[in-house]
Amino acid sequence: MSAQAPSTRRYAETAVQKAALIVGIVFLVVGLAGFIPGLTANMESMQFAGHESGALLLGVFQVSILHNIVHLLFGIAGVALARSISGSRNYLIWGGAIYAVLWLYGLFLSGDHPANFVPLNAADNWLHLVLAIGMILLGVLLGRRDRVSARTA
Repeated sequence: MSAQAPSTRRYAETAVQKAALIVGIVFLVVGLAGFIPGLTANMESMQFAGHESGALLLGVFQVSILHNIVHLLFGIAGVALARSISGSRNYLIWGGAIYAVLWLYGLFLSGDHPANFVPLNAADNWLHLVLAIGMILLGVLLGRRDRVSARTA
């Protein structure tokens, strides 16, 4: 494969760009699924925000309209930032950091806590931890590798 200047690279050509694109697409699918009856149980109890929302994505993960919109925005960001190595790397690392904060938020402020405005249950909390670790690892490991290969190309 011939070396291309960064400006002439194809969309999502490197491993970190592909990872950001895939993660972004998954977030888009999850965000849309949160609005589809059958994929989301108890749709009639879905609220815009707040821990009172009784809607459950796949019957497991507590969601609200705001929660689904955030997933869609994360998805759009991933697809858009997959255009560049640095954008992809930053998306994965900083997105993972946001999910780490959300995991901590869920551990300490979930349930009926007065500061809780996000519907989170135990399944959400553990998924957020997995997302945080996975996204940060993908960004660091693949981003480092792709930056090195871009410099040597």
